[in-house]
Amino acid sequence: QVQLVESGGGLVQSGGSLRLSCVASGRTFSSYAMGWFRQAPGKEREFVAAISWDVVITYYADSVKGRFTITRDNAKNTVYLQMNNLKPEDTAIYYCAAGRRPTTNDEYNYWGQGTQVTVSS
Repeated sequence: QVQLVESGGGLVQSGGSLRLSCVASGRTFSSYAMGWFRQAPGKEREFVAAISWDVVITYYADSVKGRFTITRDNAKNTVYLQMNNLKPEDTAIYYCAAGRRPTTNDEYNYWGQGTQVTVSS
């Protein structure tokens, strides 16, 4: 069992930056691929970024490429999402997820409760 807790969300102006963190419980964090997803009001949850357990593989949604960076620190059981040049359309609840392989779909085994990101224009 893995429990995930996100933090780092907040209100930021367009063009600003935020760094989200997701801390995982358990000693097997380093064996899991991690993903970030988001859900805006009235929209379906969508993929943002994913990273393999060994950091060899990363995936990004086209809408965030060049602006967002996913990283992880296995020693700290933490995955990060650095978000730069934020846009109002990035406003959403951001969720981290843990699974056996990095994918762009939602086939992850464990999910956090989310952190709100709001970007004002």
